[in-house]
Order: sequence, then C-alpha cells, then structure tokens
Amino acid sequence: MVLLAAAVCTKAGKAIVSRQFVEMTRTRIEGLLAAFPKLMNTGKQHTFVETESVRYVYQPLEKLYMVLITTKNSNILEDLETLRLFSRVIPEYCRVLEEGEISEHCFDLIFAFDEIVALGYRENVNLAQIRTFTEMDSHEEKVFRAVRETQEREAKAEMRRKAKELQQARRDAERSGKKAPGFGGFGSSGMSGGGSAPIITDTLIEPEKPKATPTPTRPSGPSKALKLGAKGKEVDNFVDKLKSEGENIIVPSAGKRPSEASKVLPAPVNVESVHMRVEEKISLTCGRDGGLQNMEVLGMITLRVTDEKNGRIRLHVNNNDKKGVQLQTHPNVDKKLFSTESLIGLKNPEKSFPLNNDVGVLKWRLQSTDESLIPLTINCWPSESSTGCDVNIEYELQEEGLELNDVVISIPIPSGVGAPVIGDLDGEYRVDSRRNILEWCLPVVDVKNKTGSLEFSVAGQPNDFFPVHVSFVSKRSYCDIQVTKVSQVDGDSPVRFSSETAFVVDKYEIL
Repeated sequence: MVLLAAAVCTKAGKAIVSRQFVEMTRTRIEGLLAAFPKLMNTGKQHTFVETESVRYVYQPLEKLYMVLITTKNSNILEDLETLRLFSRVIPEYCRVLEEGEISEHCFDLIFAFDEIVALGYRENVNLAQIRTFTEMDSHEEKVFRAVRETQEREAKAEMRRKAKELQQARRDAERSGKKAPGFGGFGSSGMSGGGSAPIITDTLIEPEKPKATPTPTRPSGPSKALKLGAKGKEVDNFVDKLKSEGENIIVPSAGKRPSEASKVLPAPVNVESVHMRVEEKISLTCGRDGGLQNMEVLGMITLRVTDEKNGRIRLHVNNNDKKGVQLQTHPNVDKKLFSTESLIGLKNPEKSFPLNNDVGVLKWRLQSTDESLIPLTINCWPSESSTGCDVNIEYELQEEGLELNDVVISIPIPSGVGAPVIGDLDGEYRVDSRRNILEWCLPVVDVKNKTGSLEFSVAGQPNDFFPVHVSFVSKRSYCDIQVTKVSQVDGDSPVRFSSETAFVVDKYEIL
C-alpha cells in the first residue's frame, strides 16, 4: 500500500490535524479533504470513495471523520486494517472526540501516526508498542540525573570543608602574629595581603543556615554566582513577609497542582526503615445520558529504604485484581521472579536498593469503557419547570470494597439567578457564588452509605448544570494490589515495614 496522508476532519471537510507521508503541499491536502464530503454517497454503506487519482478510506468518529488518502492501486484490505489502528489510537490521547480536544493533542496524534506509517508504508506495530514508543521514558536519563545530583551535593560538602580549613588557617596565622597566607586563584600568588583573605572567604564560605524563627531572615546583597530557581526564592520572600504581617498562607506542595496537593492523605506517623507507598490516580469521563467514554487508572508502588541493613530485600505482592490491569516492573527488577512467585527483587541479588530514595518498583494501568467498573456513579436529572429547573442528582458506590473520603460533587449553576433552593439532601452543601458552583459534600461514602441524593431548584436550562465534577480520596487500593510481606534475600527472614495507600482523582467528570 502507498498511504499519502492521514487526517482527522469535520463533516464539512475542514482539516483538524493532518499528517502527509509523501511530499504534498498544504493547498493540495486541503483541496483533497474539502472535496471528500462531496464525494460520499449517503445511500450506500461504504467506507471508501474513489476519484480518478486517489482513494479515500474513512471511518466516522461521532461528529468527525478519520480519513486515509491512498493511491488507487493500494490494497483495500490493508487500508481498512490500518484505518482501524488509526481509529484506536485517537481515543488513547483524546478523551472526547471533539474538534477542540483533537486540536489540543494534535502533536501527540502526529507522533503516534508516524509510528504507524513510514514513507507511505505501514509499520508492523500494535497499539501497545505505539504507546511505549511515544512515551520515550528513559531509565538512563533518570540514573544520570540522580548521579549528577549526588555529585553536586558532594561538591558542595567538599567546598564547605575546604572553606572552613582556609578560614581556620587564617585565624591561626593571626593568633601567631604571622602574615596570613593568601589563597588566590589564577596568578594571585603575589596578592597574599590581609585585604584579599576576606574576599576569598566571602566567596567560598556559605552562610550558616538561619535557625527556625517566627520571622526568618535571608542574607541580602548582590551575588555574581548563577542562581537556579531565583524566581522561586523571590516568591518565598514574599510569602515570608505576608506571614510576618499575620496573614495565614497555605503553600501547595512542590511539583503538584493545588487541586492535587489538597487531596494527598497525611503520611503515617510510624514509618519503618522500609516504607512502601501505593498510589493510584483515576481519570474518568462519562456521558450525562449514561455510557462510560473512558476510564484510566494509573498505579505505582514506591519503595524507600533508609537502613543499609535492609537494602537486600524482596517484596511479596498480593495481586487480587480481577479487572484486567496491565502490570510493569522496573527494568532492574527480576521479571521472571515476579511473574512466577509475585516477588519483587533486583536482577542482581547481591545489589541493594538505593538508600534514602523513592524508587518505583511496580506500576500498573487499567483502561476500560466497562460501566460496571465505575467506582462511583453519578446521575444528574435536570427537569424544566415553570420557575426554572428542578435538579435531582444521586450517587451510588459500585465498588463496595472502597471507602471514599472527602467526596465533593461540584454542579455548575447559572450566574445571576440567586442561590438555589435546596430540597432533600444527604450530607452537606455549600454554594461558591464566585465560581457559580454548588458543591455537594459527603465526608464518607462506603458500603453503609453507598447511595444518596440531592434535590434543588434554580432558574436555568438543563445544559447549565453540566459538566459535573467529582473529587475524593481513599486509603484503599482500587485495583487491590498490596505488599503483604518483606523478607531478606539471604535467609528469607521477615523485615518490619510500613505502608500507606492513596487513591485520588485526577479527572472525574460527567459531560
């Protein structure tokens, strides 16, 4: 087959994203796609149309089309198989098959298209391989960064030690009445006067870190050295000033969005020298009339060892999953040992796990459109009335093994119509007039409290109350994967360990 181009276009022939695999001008591809809707015959159930020069092979994607433009002498069976693979790739990156979502992830789609076709010919790849190739996760890069950070810390420690030695030598020289030695740089052997010592000392010795006080102070003054993250330090200074003036400032955790930082469960009090953290994150999109558009759960077990005696260990994993998750171990973990005995251990049993570092040893992924796997179903029914809309919203916990905490169901309400009139209510509610959102708050949702409803009335149209967003946290694993035992490599003696589990929401919406 010779594939000329692959494109996602609207029903009017407007190109949203297009990838040409042979040399072709923009005018040419836009003309071909603009002519495509006019060629389709609505009376026939075909998935291809032909012109004098090219063949269009297409598949409807709700309001869009996935179109392959090929030569007329290409194999139509291979074209259809390639089209099916293209159509399966798009939902991997776009949760909703709409023009805005396609445009937002256009480069991800182009990279994936390039893995399927090269120079007009189909590559022998499947969906899992495309996902692996486009992630480009480099273990070597992570190792390089860890080594570089270690070298930087060691260099700073050595710099402090040398600076203290130079300062002590200068003090000893002053006490004995001798001339203080000069410690200059290039060509500074003749500059060993008393005036040079303070300058060199100031540049080599770092100031002592201030002790914790109500109003922390930082050394001021210009510095000629290159500063990394200077903007963050300015923000810290500003926050410290606000605190000194009595303001209550809540700073989100570094590396996390504020919405995620508030969902993280508190760390356990008793942390052993071997500590495990089981983290899961769910992204889910449902339709308002039912139907799961996409659900993805990403999980990881992170190991942290703080005692060298417990470096050579193995983790016993209890996998009770019945949902069909895909498991993947760290490259340095013995995959055969894990697949046969459910043990996580290093390929080289003589080596130890890194000390004082969080190491991801096992991760898993679950993607499904099976409605029975939805942990918490939300049903929102707006009904028009003479005064506006009567809205009835209810939830049901389908995964009875979970206990969800701090559940917040956010329903948008029209602006400028006043506060809604609340009827029947399970739990509590609050109205955010600035964001025009009604938040239905439930401290706990479990098997004893698996259903609930909220009724309210407010002026508006049924479409005004979507999308509905849901957030929660849980101390139980959704996929039911846990570490039950830790043992030494030599002798198989048990090792005390601690663990924590967090199941949080990345995105949970009803459109």
